[in-house]
Amino acid sequence: MNKSSIEKLLWSLALPGFGQLLNQRYVKGITLIFLELLINVQSNLNTVILLSFQGDIPSAINEANYQWLMFYPCLYFFSMWDAFKDAGGGKDPFSFLPFVFSAYLVTIGTIYSAKMTIFGVLFGPVFLPLTFVLPGVFIGLVVKRCVISIIK
Repeated sequence: MNKSSIEKLLWSLALPGFGQLLNQRYVKGITLIFLELLINVQSNLNTVILLSFQGDIPSAINEANYQWLMFYPCLYFFSMWDAFKDAGGGKDPFSFLPFVFSAYLVTIGTIYSAKMTIFGVLFGPVFLPLTFVLPGVFIGLVVKRCVISIIK
């Protein structure tokens, strides 16, 4: 991993498409920014985030358009992976797996966020999916290591 690839990944963390613009992949970057804005508006994501941070989880759940919101994790993690890879990162075999598993688990977290509680607490459509990021990264790293050891 080089410094540039981490920088591009972090810019994509800020907004999908920014890393691609820094990598001079303008069409891809503008497309990802457009998709992020489309999904953000259609899913009411900003309102959902605002209500979640104010602690009004039931209202956040009611405002969320889950049909659109489920697209966001895949777009988000793809954008991070793509910017990271194009900047020279991800040269190891199967280095995409932590991104893939994170996207998958965050999507599952989004699906169950209206009903699933942890220790009796309803985290809602923002905080429950976020709790699935680190397990996704961890599982992706473990699977990557297992696959590599099987191949060798």
